[in-house]
Amino acid sequence: MGLPSITTYPMPQSSDLPNNKVDWKVDPKRAVLLIHDMQQYFINAYDSKQSPLPELVNNIKDLKQRCTQLNIPVFYTAQPGNQAPADRALLQDFWGSGLSESIQETQIIKELTPDESDTVLTKWRYSAFKKSDLLRILQESDKDQIIITGVYAHIGCLVTATDAFMEDIQSFFVADAVADFSEADHQMALQYAATRCGYCLTTEAVLRDLISHQDLNQDDAFSFSDMKIQIANLLDIHPDDIANRDNLLDIGLDSIRMMSLVEEWRQQGIEVNFMKLVERPTLHDWWEMITGIPQNT
Repeated sequence: MGLPSITTYPMPQSSDLPNNKVDWKVDPKRAVLLIHDMQQYFINAYDSKQSPLPELVNNIKDLKQRCTQLNIPVFYTAQPGNQAPADRALLQDFWGSGLSESIQETQIIKELTPDESDTVLTKWRYSAFKKSDLLRILQESDKDQIIITGVYAHIGCLVTATDAFMEDIQSFFVADAVADFSEADHQMALQYAATRCGYCLTTEAVLRDLISHQDLNQDDAFSFSDMKIQIANLLDIHPDDIANRDNLLDIGLDSIRMMSLVEEWRQQGIEVNFMKLVERPTLHDWWEMITGIPQNT
């Protein structure tokens, strides 16, 4: 009982994908990204230096970076540790007691640590929709596409894709950004998704779809990530070193740098009031001033 030890197998390439029954395209205005169960407990079953794990992690990182740049919401699932038998229910019969409370098991792997703007859903069953707010959030934000990544492809990822189909949400099953117990299980998940409930594609294809939409919608190209990177460059620090509610004046953004930033934004067609920026000097507040959209942190 419990997770198997997973032997190495090659990550699928575009030539390995099954034929899709539908011809959907990822639309950044409609989509969210799901990073499914990338907790240390589940990743420990893999050899960290052998396929498919390095490709899995790198491809999810690339997708998340692009989605963040385009203000596509990012969701994670994470199972709680030390679940009570009543909460675990039938999972206990198939998989044993599950995760302990140790942070070495429950934490999402460091390469994919959630940002403050990301949403982490507590995971109770195979599907990310079950006993969570995911469906409600998607419906309230008019999102009807979900880009699915993570582990394990033929279990939680596939059941989530099936549940999405039941709710009229298009699922994009990213073949080289999911991983499984074996190559056979992985291929089975791709085959089912492509022919029954979703659309299988590669990381490269998702990124290509997103880039094409950005090219068609240049007015939407300025993102929260762009703003954060611009400010970090002015301060000569890494963007990850700025929290969304940090007082930017306290970490070195003086009036001269702010004026240069305002001028750069105005050249991009972004009108801002300098004094209002001074009064509310956080990334969170500036983004709301620029877009009218609150940052969810």
